[in-house]
Amino acid sequence: MRRFPAAAALAAATVLTLGACSSGSGSGGGGDDAAAKVPTTRGEGKTITVWVMDGDYTADTLAALDKQFTQATGAEVDLQIQQWEGITTKISTALSTAGTPDILDLGNTQVPGYAANGGLLDLTRYRADLKQGRTWLAGLEEPATVDGALYAAAGFAGARAVIYNKKTWAAAGITAAPKTYADLTAALDKLKGKNTAADFAPFYLPGQYWYAGMQWIWDAGGDIARRDGGAWKGGLAGPEAQQGLADFKTFQNKYSTAASRTLDTLQPDQTQLFADGKTATILATSGSIGLIQKANPQIKAEDLGTFPFPGASGRSQPVMLGGSDWGIAAKSDEPDLALQWVKIAAGPDFQDRYVFGKDGWIPNSTEGIKAAQAGLDEQQQGFFAGALSSKATPAAAQWPTLEGDKSINQVFAAVVSGAKTPEAAGREFDAHLESTLAEGK
Repeated sequence: MRRFPAAAALAAATVLTLGACSSGSGSGGGGDDAAAKVPTTRGEGKTITVWVMDGDYTADTLAALDKQFTQATGAEVDLQIQQWEGITTKISTALSTAGTPDILDLGNTQVPGYAANGGLLDLTRYRADLKQGRTWLAGLEEPATVDGALYAAAGFAGARAVIYNKKTWAAAGITAAPKTYADLTAALDKLKGKNTAADFAPFYLPGQYWYAGMQWIWDAGGDIARRDGGAWKGGLAGPEAQQGLADFKTFQNKYSTAASRTLDTLQPDQTQLFADGKTATILATSGSIGLIQKANPQIKAEDLGTFPFPGASGRSQPVMLGGSDWGIAAKSDEPDLALQWVKIAAGPDFQDRYVFGKDGWIPNSTEGIKAAQAGLDEQQQGFFAGALSSKATPAAAQWPTLEGDKSINQVFAAVVSGAKTPEAAGREFDAHLESTLAEGK
């Protein structure tokens, strides 16, 4: 699954090289906060340039989108597929110069950095019209909203869910996916009793896996940070986050291996451990389904089940949503046409027929996910259900610095390993967060 925060956590300093530029041109953006409809400007003889990341959308889907746009406006589209290597520098340069692409396919956690420095058009007054009666997933909309202003439209999403080996679970007497936190822990207790090898984890959950750890914090009502009087304030020392950290430690220590407490998901690779039978349960993205089967072809699709992680709150734990948003360059020569293209891309028809129907992505809205239910296979169901409750990283320009220095990883590793108390780990990270995000003002 693409566009998870780890992939987007590129050097914030590169993003911050953008020169301050106008927050709007033409009909887009600007200081008028009154709700407005996306313009219906004609564009015969004109061409807009769209940058799309390699692998995000299929060629057929993009061709259908461009055709619909041309039929509606008379304008043409210069579609340019971009490679991941060096993309942050390339986008930063493009947004700060003349001749910029009009529309850019951006990772959801990348949006704040470009928006905070004037690189993206303010879409706030078009928010309702771009949504077209649907409710965008919070994990796509929240990071695209900086100080209350919208700077990108939701494109598609990817989520994490629990992946489990149904054969191993059945051998321990568990034949149904758990619906509650109590059901889950009871199932894992049975797995632990049936599989007594010292290196077997009923639920492999490495300590540095902060995307997972944040689910406990969000489920308890806490958060990474919040805006207070124009400044970012850390949230991990708060009582709700402290409860989440304590609950994460309890779960991790009981159901994962002792060796995993200071590790991440890649060393060793958790999908390889699953394929090797060293665990029967992991929290991962949908791409891990194929990786498990590639690592062990004896594991068939029907052997794998998925479900959203049930929280102690009684609801599914909110997931760290990855995905893509559509931004419009503030220096675009054709903002009205760009808005029309983005409205089609974010719209219900295109989302249902192409983003999900052709490309298999999680659509950008709760209504889109519900509409997709009838077409989901068993493995997809857990990821789509999980995306209905989603969060994202703070919409702060300097957030990638905190992912890059791995300080957020170490909070969870320190707590589950016992190197620090939740109080000390939370307090230290909050101070680091506040000083780091303040640099982005």
